Formats: sequence, C-alpha cells, structure tokens
Amino acid sequence: QVQLVESGGGLVQAGGSLRLSCAASGCTFNIYAMGWFRQALGKEREVVAAIRWSLGSRYYGDSVKGRFTISGDNAKKTVYLQMNSLKPEDTAVYYCAAGITSGSSWFKRSGYDYWGQGTQVTVSS
Repeated sequence: QVQLVESGGGLVQAGGSLRLSCAASGCTFNIYAMGWFRQALGKEREVVAAIRWSLGSRYYGDSVKGRFTISGDNAKKTVYLQMNSLKPEDTAVYYCAAGITSGSSWFKRSGYDYWGQGTQVTVSS
C-alpha cells in the first residue's frame, strides 16, 4: 500500500502562484511515476502534470504548459507542482497520484493506482 499526502492548496488571486507538495509513504519502492490531476466542479478529473522517474520524463496538460512545473525527488518519492500565472479556470481540487505498474499510460488517469485525498485550489478573478 502507498499513502499520499498533499499540501499547499489555498486561495490566490489571478496571476498569483502556489506550490503544491506531495509525499508518498508505505511501499514506495516500486512507484514508477507520480502525477498531479485536478477535478473542477461538474467536470471529469484531468491530468495536470506527471513525471516518470526512470527516464526523468515530464508531461503537462495543454492548459498548463508554460505556467506549471512539476519536479520531485525520486529517492524520497516526493513531488511538487509549482503553479504560476494562475487563472480562475485553474480552480479545482488537485490530487496527487502514484503509479506502480510501469507502462505507457503514465500521463493518463488509468496509469495510476494510488491517490491522495486532494487539496483545494481556488483562484479568484
């Protein structure tokens, strides 16, 4: 089992920045990728950014490219999401996720096995 704990959400004005953190614990040795997803009210959960540890590959959703940056520490199984130039449409619950089954779906929701409890990000206009 893997446990994920997120932190760093909150309320920010449009144009501002926030940094989310996620730490994995438990059986973390076989985590091959970690990612951030978000779900706005009434919408489906979508990928924001993901990182695949073995190759250092990073993926970003189209709506956040150039504004958000994912980083992390593979040894500590900790991942961060730096969010700049925030927009009201970025308002959502942000979830950290970890995948243990290596494959081609590391940038899709189906590629992840464990999820955090979520942290609210609200961007006011």
